[in-house]
Amino acid sequence: MNISPRTDGITAGRLTEDELAQNFSDLHPPLDKHEAHVAADRCYFCHDAPCMTACPTSIDIPLFIRQIATGTPEAAAKTIFDQNILGGMCARVCPTETLCEEVCVREIAEGKPVEIGRLQRYATDRLMAQNTHPFERAAPTGKRIAVVGAGPAGLSCAHRLAMKGHEVVILDARPKPGGLNEYGIASYKSTENFAQAEVDWLLRIGGITIEPGTALGRDVTLEALSSRFDAVFIGMGLNGVNALATPGEGLANARDAVDFIADLRQAEDLQSQPVGRNVVVIGGGMTAIDAAVQSRLLGAETVTVAYRRGQDRMAASVYEQHLATASGVRILANVQPVALHGNDALEAVEFEYTRDVDGRLTGTGETIRVPADQCLRAIGQTLAGAPEPLDLSGGKIAVTGAGRTSLPGVWAGGDCATGGDDLTVTAVAEGRDAAEDIHTTLMGEG
Repeated sequence: MNISPRTDGITAGRLTEDELAQNFSDLHPPLDKHEAHVAADRCYFCHDAPCMTACPTSIDIPLFIRQIATGTPEAAAKTIFDQNILGGMCARVCPTETLCEEVCVREIAEGKPVEIGRLQRYATDRLMAQNTHPFERAAPTGKRIAVVGAGPAGLSCAHRLAMKGHEVVILDARPKPGGLNEYGIASYKSTENFAQAEVDWLLRIGGITIEPGTALGRDVTLEALSSRFDAVFIGMGLNGVNALATPGEGLANARDAVDFIADLRQAEDLQSQPVGRNVVVIGGGMTAIDAAVQSRLLGAETVTVAYRRGQDRMAASVYEQHLATASGVRILANVQPVALHGNDALEAVEFEYTRDVDGRLTGTGETIRVPADQCLRAIGQTLAGAPEPLDLSGGKIAVTGAGRTSLPGVWAGGDCATGGDDLTVTAVAEGRDAAEDIHTTLMGEG
C-alpha cells in the first residue's frame, strides 16, 4: 500500500505568539491552597504505604501529604527534599501514573489516585519560592570529589556530598547545567525556566563548583581526575544516538529527536522554531512522544509516531500515549522503517509492516509510504566514548552496590550506568546513594 508523497518543507512561525503560548503552557497547572488541601484529604495515610515503596527515592509520601493537610507545606517539602533534592522537577516529569499513583489505594479502589505528583509540586514550589535552602553543610572534611555530568544523577550526588562537608567540582560538556532536565524534557512539562532555577536553588548549599564546557575524554581524562580528586562520580548520561541504518537517512530534514527537543528547550522565541507540515517520529519511548506532541504544538498538520512492535509494547506510558493522541498525533504500530525517500529533501518515509512470531519481530513484506517533510529519530541513545578502563555491561558502565565501578575510587549512576530505568527520579536516587557510599568510604566508616 502506498500513499502519494507530499512535500512542503519545514518553516518557523506556523502559529501566532498567542497560540504558541497557549500550546506550551503548563501541562498540569499548580494547585492552589484550597485545591491542595482537598487533594491531601483524599489520602488514607496507609501504614504500609505502597506509594512509598513504588517511589525510587523512597519519599515518605503519607507523611508529606499529612503535613500539607495540616497546613505546613514547607515541612512537607523538607520531607521530600530529604530523599529527593530534585523533587520539584520530579513532581513535574515523573511518570507517577506508573509509580506511586499506580499503586495508590484510591486508584485500586476507585480508579482515581491521590494526586501525589501535584501535591509534591505544591509543597516544593512553596519552599523554593522562599529563597532559602533547607539544608546546611557539615564541617569541612578536606575531601574533594569530581562529579562528571550536571544532570539529575550528578546534581543529586553533588548536593549530598556538599551537605556532608566535602568540596565538589561538577564537570559538564554542555554550556548549561541540568542535563536531561535542561535539554531533554518537553517544554510544556517544565515551564518558566524551572530547570535552571532548580539548579541555582540546589547550589545554595555551597561547596559546589560547576565547570561547563568540560567533557570527559575530550578535555580531561578519568586518570587525571582520579589523581586530582579523592573520588570521582560519573553521571554523564547517554551522549550518543542510535542510527536508523536505512537508505536516505542523510536526507535534509531528517534529524535526531533529542536535538529537536533540545533546540526547542533552549529557544527564546518559539516562533523561530521550524517544523514540518507532515512529521514522522520513529520510536516508541518518551522521547518520541515528547517530540511528536511538541511538533503538533508548533503547528505541524499531521504527526505520526511509528513503532516497530505493538502499541502495548511501547516504552512510553499509556498516559503519555493518550496525551499524544489527544493532541492529534497518530500512533502507527507494527511498522519498521526501510527507507527515507526524497531528492534533496525528505518527502516520505517507507515502512514495512511487522508481526511477532514466537517473540521475534518479523517483516511481512507489505509496505506503506507515509508523507513526511520532517523525520525525527527517537530509537534509543547510547554511551559514546565510555571512559576507559571501566568495565562495561550492555553498553553501559557496570556498577555494583551503590554505584561502585570496576575502578577503585570511581562511582557511576544515572542513565550511563547499569541497573537504572532511564528515569529522572531513578537517576536522583542513584546519585544520592552513591554519595552516601562515597562519604562512608572516604571517611573510613565502612
